Amino acid sequence: MAQLDRITIDPEICLGQPTIRGMRITVSIVLNQVAVGMSVKEVLEAYPELEEEDINQALRYAAWLSSDRTKSLPIKGAVGA
Repeated sequence: MAQLDRITIDPEICLGQPTIRGMRITVSIVLNQVAVGMSVKEVLEAYPELEEEDINQALRYAAWLSSDRTKSLPIKGAVGA
């Protein structure tokens, strides 16, 4: 796994959710901004305390989590889906 030294987890900050450098900006906030189509520049403008490497590490952290866990999605047309 690539170095993720900017991703911190502290039970005293944001209920232990992964945050960026211990700030009250969670990884999920950053990911959601990118997911809705914001560019890195736009995220940095919205959150001036962030740096480009913070966003890069949030994305790498999400990629690492998704590669480490398998989740089932309902199959379209399946009974109960």
